[in-house]
Amino acid sequence: MSTRDEQINQIINQIDEYGSKFLRLQFSDIHGTPKHMAVSLKRPDDAETIIEDGLLFDGSSVAGFVDINDSDLLLKPDITTLSTLPWRPEEKGTCRFICDVFHTDGTPFDGDPRGVLKKSLKKAEERGYQFNMGPEPEFFIVEEDEKGRLRPADSADYFDVEPLDKGTDIRRAIVLGLEKLDFNIEVSHHEVAPGQQEIDFRFADALRTADAVVTFKQAIKALVANMGYQVTFMPKPFFGVNGSGMHCNQSLFKNGKNIFYDPDTETQLSKEALYFIGGLLEHAKALSAILSPTINSYKRLVPGYEAPCYIAYGFRNRSTLLRIPASRGIGTRIECRSADPSCNPYLAFAVLLETGLYGMDNKIDPGEPTEFNAFEYTPEELAHQGIETLPTSLWEAYHALEKDEVVKKALGEHVYRQFYDIKRAEWDDYRIQVFDYELEKFINI
Repeated sequence: MSTRDEQINQIINQIDEYGSKFLRLQFSDIHGTPKHMAVSLKRPDDAETIIEDGLLFDGSSVAGFVDINDSDLLLKPDITTLSTLPWRPEEKGTCRFICDVFHTDGTPFDGDPRGVLKKSLKKAEERGYQFNMGPEPEFFIVEEDEKGRLRPADSADYFDVEPLDKGTDIRRAIVLGLEKLDFNIEVSHHEVAPGQQEIDFRFADALRTADAVVTFKQAIKALVANMGYQVTFMPKPFFGVNGSGMHCNQSLFKNGKNIFYDPDTETQLSKEALYFIGGLLEHAKALSAILSPTINSYKRLVPGYEAPCYIAYGFRNRSTLLRIPASRGIGTRIECRSADPSCNPYLAFAVLLETGLYGMDNKIDPGEPTEFNAFEYTPEELAHQGIETLPTSLWEAYHALEKDEVVKKALGEHVYRQFYDIKRAEWDDYRIQVFDYELEKFINI
């Protein structure tokens, strides 16, 4: 019996142990939104058939996939991703595979976001690198007021406890649910804004981490809904308070060692780390379209709310785009602070990796670190010091993407074109709307 046959037998036995009557096949659209089909497991060999043959589906109604005249695509499970879904009923429960998307002839579909990341990781692996990612996704727990409007579920502040922090029991339930999904949770706490929460999990290789981010958001929404609340990963749901980011902590390992760490330099950063930073900075404006992909994202990226606006890096400096946290050795990492939880993690991690590798290949010097509080300076004063700003709107971001061949190549022609067209339409739809603010401000002109 081959190794794969043994793996499949183990998977089938696991499904039987779970007592699952349904098998959910999950994939993501271009936005990172999870999609799925549920297959009823009537016979013992049903799951094996799905694993071996996959399942055809109509890709024409999935955002960023294919046209109606060429709509057939194939889902094939990644057998290493089997898990139960703790928010579903235990009796006749549901288990889940994350799937890759293929054409019907068996070739990978180039519009599959997970496939985009796998291509980028293969380039790193060919050089002997493992790309690790540790994300810090933030979110708000919200409830309806007496008029049906959404508001934060509590009035607590950073690291507050009960009774101000109403999220303690909710975070506890979320953490226990995530641990059933094999998440290695490191810390959970209340964030700065009312109703805002953060739950961090341990870094892992970028593909598993991207899978985990999609599952994380789906699980939290489902678990909290069962408790009578709602969760939003919208980057800036409320005016006048901090928005939600998803800081991305990146590191490259080779032969089990973190190559960003060099104990013999003054900063303990290797030249590879500095070149990687150089690549991220050089392509920061185009990266913004992928890391901060919604109109609402740019209402978070403003001075005064701990969100980065300036294309610079620093050590322990939270006012810059990139930050090098204090830990060194195996924990040496580059934290990108502009990403938010509305991004597609597969695409986000792919473009971060590819632009970092581009910096290494071309030995891009990031310059001197910025160690002052950039928020205390005007854009003109920062420009005089050579520090540019991130795009201030989705319009600026997608036009920066249009000019950046490195980021476009990382996405691939299909994903780039679909993403660009969707974002351009999103901006056009937004700019013709008239909002209450405008009526209040200009009605008497």
